[in-house]
Amino acid sequence: MSERLLTPIIIIALFLGGLWALRSTDPSSVTLAPDRVPLVTGDEPITEIFTKAGCAACHTVPGIPGADGRVGPPLIVGATGPARLADPSYRGHAQTVHDYVIESVLEPGVFVVAGYPAGTMPTWYGAKLSGLALEKIAAYLERQVEMVAQ
Repeated sequence: MSERLLTPIIIIALFLGGLWALRSTDPSSVTLAPDRVPLVTGDEPITEIFTKAGCAACHTVPGIPGADGRVGPPLIVGATGPARLADPSYRGHAQTVHDYVIESVLEPGVFVVAGYPAGTMPTWYGAKLSGLALEKIAAYLERQVEMVAQ
């Protein structure tokens, strides 16, 4: 096989292998390093905000193509947020679902959803997402009340 044909095949195989690895449900196999996630300004469309931030690697996000991760909980926070705020183990300060989303990004250890491992959500997202991006994420997620087919 010629080198011209072999090189693209190897690149495609490596890319597909990387995508397959991100679909794993083992939290230890998903690593998002801060230097690999670009700053999200909030000027991007909502789909791009979730994609650039790397949310899809770990979470299922309704309406965001490719966001079908299984490491973290599905982000149907419009439906699940009120119960999380009322959970006796919740130790945060948010009073609204909107504020809960922002708090969960900035201080992910404040409340860990039952059934998901503690310490998996990166703590550095607050430094990578602008205030506008966080507001857009929170506004989007507080409207999500059910999973939609992707």
